[in-house]
Amino acid sequence: MLVKTKAIVISALKYQEKSLIVKCFTQSDGLKSYFVPSAYSNKKANQKIAYFQPLTIIEIEANHKNKGTLEHFKEIKLAHSFHSINTDIVKSTIVIFLSEILHHSIHEEEKNENLFSFLETALLWLDTHEEAANFHLILMMEMTKFLGFYPDVSEIDFDFFDVKEGFFTPFQSVNTLSANETQLFKRLIELKFDSNQKTFAGIERQILLKILLDFYMLHLEGFKKPKSLEVLKEVFS
Repeated sequence: MLVKTKAIVISALKYQEKSLIVKCFTQSDGLKSYFVPSAYSNKKANQKIAYFQPLTIIEIEANHKNKGTLEHFKEIKLAHSFHSINTDIVKSTIVIFLSEILHHSIHEEEKNENLFSFLETALLWLDTHEEAANFHLILMMEMTKFLGFYPDVSEIDFDFFDVKEGFFTPFQSVNTLSANETQLFKRLIELKFDSNQKTFAGIERQILLKILLDFYMLHLEGFKKPKSLEVLKEVFS
């Protein structure tokens, strides 16, 4: 079946000497993996490989056999040409980190246009705004809406957040954040991309990142901490 769709590149794995296996989150079909033969073997190799940098947004025409095997691209072009993401060290580190988050979070080969639209809009915002210190935290929090475990905020005035049950409670237990951590978590819930990015100190971002990663590990089967986590910490230290 010939499909034309936008896609966000999640990962690109070199296969043998010249080929790539590219995992994409497509607007039309959710998660798909593609085989790119001879990606390194011709004059257009650099251009071809540039399409498959983490979280690049591409437009593709592809043959989808939908048999659980690798699919094949027929045509590829950039849907959006990023201006700063690939050249700004902070933004490029954030994007590499988030591509790993997505790799471990999205497993279903099913359409999720709302999640795709959110990710596309968020990435375009990142590319066109200078201050991005909290971008990864906000995106991870907002993504839980689409992944099915956004915090229940109906009792947000309570002092503790139960990370296992996903709600706020007046009682502290082994599953709750401390009162201080809960206050930070509440501030993050209220934060938007256009909010004042200096709302958190560096150490507070580190605490929130650990909370979010633990939250994901509790609620997503098979979720693993990204290998790029230490690099991200270094950039924001």
